[in-house]
Amino acid sequence: MKLAGKLVAALLVALALGAGSAWWVVDGGLGRIGFGGAAQNGAWHTNLAIGSPAADPYIRAAVARQGLLALSKSETIYFTAFTDDSGAALKTNCAYVVSGGKLPARWWSITAYGADHYLIPNKADKYSAAMNTVTWTNERFLFTVGPEKAAEGEESAKGDFVPTGYEGGDGASFSLTLRLYNPEPEVAAAPQDLTLPTVTKERCR
Repeated sequence: MKLAGKLVAALLVALALGAGSAWWVVDGGLGRIGFGGAAQNGAWHTNLAIGSPAADPYIRAAVARQGLLALSKSETIYFTAFTDDSGAALKTNCAYVVSGGKLPARWWSITAYGADHYLIPNKADKYSAAMNTVTWTNERFLFTVGPEKAAEGEESAKGDFVPTGYEGGDGASFSLTLRLYNPEPEVAAAPQDLTLPTVTKERCR
């Protein structure tokens, strides 16, 4: 009986650990998926298996949990940032300047998502910036993601603004997803070598 009890206890522990680790990976979204065979580029991560038959069960579950309409890499390649360029977690009480140049795709957008992996509710009903909404100067763009628009005259007041839905306190975690639609071949060939937008913390409340 003692041996049977120990075996049952060991089985329950193994099940709990297995289920818990799987949920931790899936609930963390694409930022926790094993990126072997994928790439990190500055603050941005990608996994080229997203939207393809090669995606393993963890990737498919994370895509479903995060609510992405995952297209194949020939149609769209996804990059996600959970931190700024310094490695600090993105927080809704802080303002970030996202800046870059021409990206190798027919069209692109950058969308903010809350910790629950859904769009962040905000009074402006504004959730993303795109190639045709940002301000371009000398073939470079910038826009701000933060709790409020920058004051007139500040560098980050230029271009588009995406609210983070800040509701007080230390803020909540959020992420940014860059979608490259109809990307050029070099995106899939070497995503780690692309020049992607920088994500720079400007200030925090």
